Amino acid sequence: MTNNDTRIELVTTVTPEHWDLLLSADPSKKLVQNYLQSGMLFVQSKDGHPIAVMVLQELTSDKLEIKNIAVDPRLENQGIATRLLQDAVHFAKVHHYQQLQIGTGSTSFKQLYLYQKIGFRVTEIKRNFFVKNYVQPIHENGLLLRDMLVLTLAISDYYS
Repeated sequence: MTNNDTRIELVTTVTPEHWDLLLSADPSKKLVQNYLQSGMLFVQSKDGHPIAVMVLQELTSDKLEIKNIAVDPRLENQGIATRLLQDAVHFAKVHHYQQLQIGTGSTSFKQLYLYQKIGFRVTEIKRNFFVKNYVQPIHENGLLLRDMLVLTLAISDYYS
């Protein structure tokens, strides 16, 4: 997949630059390592350097999850995350998934806005997910992050 002078591709070797991006979205290296084992890492590069990453993982034969999505902070607000999400929806459609899911923090206001703008809807709350699964407390937007919101997009709704 290409977009002007950038390229999005599936990669199998995780570089230190990829790790920097992955850990900017999920500070638990252990959790990231776990979902990388069964997930697919897509990297968007510009001039040979990664500027964004996305990990997709099959949950069931008809449900795909975005486990991680991150953009270089210097390049935020340029539509890169929107493009990655659209690519994930397209990937799900081409591979015959019915649903695409993503989880994010209940205090991740910017991400929640973006996901809902694309068409994702809140379908589940995982109470105390971040308190139970992360050693260090996470503070975001001046709040202690506790709960994960799971959002789901029906692929057929996106293309209707």
